[in-house]
Amino acid sequence: MDADTVALGPDPEQKKILNRLKRAQGQLNAVIVAVEAGAHCKDIVTQLAAVSSALDKAGFVIVSKAMRQCLENPEQKDALTVDELEKLFLTLA
Repeated sequence: MDADTVALGPDPEQKKILNRLKRAQGQLNAVIVAVEAGAHCKDIVTQLAAVSSALDKAGFVIVSKAMRQCLENPEQKDALTVDELEKLFLTLA
């Protein structure tokens, strides 16, 4: 890294996304352990629902962030089109 480069951590929104994904990862690990231990199906399904919800929320935050970026900087080189954003959004639904 040269003297002109400043290392910055993730922005606050990205940090929230990473936290959600890490939480989902922990929940999924708990599901795996529960299945391996022969836990009751009700407990396993409840944990799976929590994992699914955490992943969905992270996905919606990511799409929302992309929408805002496209609205704020429509001329940005890698900006998504409205159709691409809609397709991403519907992928999560």
